Amino acid sequence: MITLIPGEVTFAQWQAIYQGASGRLDPASAPRIAASSAAVERILDRGEPVYGINTGFGKLASVRIADDELALLQRNIVLSHAAGTGEPSPGPVVRLMMALKLASLAQGASGVRPATVALLEEMLVRGLNPVVPCQGSVGASGDLAPLSHMTAAMIGVGQIDYAGQRMPAADALARAGLAPLMLGPKEGLALLNGTQFSTANALAALFGAQQLYRSALVTGALSTEAAKGSDTPFDPRIHALRRHKGQIETAAALRALMGGSAIRASHAIDDPRVQDPYCLRCQPQVMGAALDLLRQAATTLLTEANGVSDNPLIFAADQAGGQDAALSGGNFHAEPVAFAADMIALTLCEIGSIAERRIAILVDPALSGLPAFLTPKPGLNSGFMIPQVTAAALVSENKQMAYPASVDSIPTSANQEDHVSMAAHGARRLAGMLANAEAVLGIELLAAAQGCDFHAPLASSTALEAVRGALRAQVLTLDDDRHFHPDMQAAEALIRSGAVVAAAGQDLPALA
Repeated sequence: MITLIPGEVTFAQWQAIYQGASGRLDPASAPRIAASSAAVERILDRGEPVYGINTGFGKLASVRIADDELALLQRNIVLSHAAGTGEPSPGPVVRLMMALKLASLAQGASGVRPATVALLEEMLVRGLNPVVPCQGSVGASGDLAPLSHMTAAMIGVGQIDYAGQRMPAADALARAGLAPLMLGPKEGLALLNGTQFSTANALAALFGAQQLYRSALVTGALSTEAAKGSDTPFDPRIHALRRHKGQIETAAALRALMGGSAIRASHAIDDPRVQDPYCLRCQPQVMGAALDLLRQAATTLLTEANGVSDNPLIFAADQAGGQDAALSGGNFHAEPVAFAADMIALTLCEIGSIAERRIAILVDPALSGLPAFLTPKPGLNSGFMIPQVTAAALVSENKQMAYPASVDSIPTSANQEDHVSMAAHGARRLAGMLANAEAVLGIELLAAAQGCDFHAPLASSTALEAVRGALRAQVLTLDDDRHFHPDMQAAEALIRSGAVVAAAGQDLPALA
């Protein structure tokens, strides 16, 4: 059980929530929640029109709502805005979205009641996952449709995944011993406005991108060994002059992975090649740049995850200079998330792209010095011919998907909301890109291990031989052609699970 301190949740804690840990709010947040709710009541007592509390929404903000219709107003916005479409969002992403919303509400700037926060917290702890369609948000005014589906489940409408079953939300709440929420003033808007859907998807991809980067260091080092490439380009003196932190750390990691290799020692002195192709030689520059960019994305997303992004924001009297205030702004605009998602997309694309080039070198005897397509009997056998084609296809898909989502915008809400971030789409597309890149690395792992097999009895470093051993425990060396797909699935699983990184046993660079 993780204690969520609103505004101070760490990268590792968000990742743990995504991976299935439960989280409860720090009890110290309770007074702020109560003060914010009380401020809303006092603002209502003043009788002034305040957006989202006693007015319509979006283009209808000028419509005043009677006091006896305020509860209905909040219910109506949830039901009308629960207009998503597409496949249900993955359960871990929904959990992370709920935790992000919980931590945001608990900062005492959203005007929701303690009971409302408590219900969301209990749903998270007890494993009640609202069914949230993955499409329908433009990333401003917040992730309205996805968060409305979450909120609809809280009031007993829609569906919830609970105890391994999908069921009506009201039934799931009852089975868990919880009562549907009766929304108070401001609460519907507070729950459905914000960037938590976009941020959850972007963070999920970031967690995977960190694993991908580290796995690519391992497969890249193993490919360098298979191609009998030089480790001279990883010399620290080269990278110190360039000064980029990610590049320096990446080169150090590659040196450590290859340290003590008998394969490298066998050609260190009399290698006739002066320079290796870029995909081997420039790994520190390419992968280091990816690391720097992922770290920037992590900084942006961690800031967003710990912020408050709904509207209007409530400032209780002690925060507002003696008078309660409801301030309308634009914190729901997810431009920072959109930029971060686009940065992650670039790294996923490039990590896969340079890996595919290493595969291409290994299957080409003119470049690698290895048998054609890494098979002992070329011609009779095709070996790695088509897996390289598959890697090329996946890389090209990622190139198309890497086009920045943040440069797009489309007016909504009768031009009241006339510039939007497209953060939700930008973040959601990353899952497919990540899966493509993981598959490319799985193919590289197979090809690099196969290439090293041809160098026997010479062995690579202790770290890389451990990686080969982990692979060979599941996938045998390819002699004659066989059904290739199961080999690819096994290797991809080793990449996705982090088993490749774990087998290497190295302290590889991390994002945070």
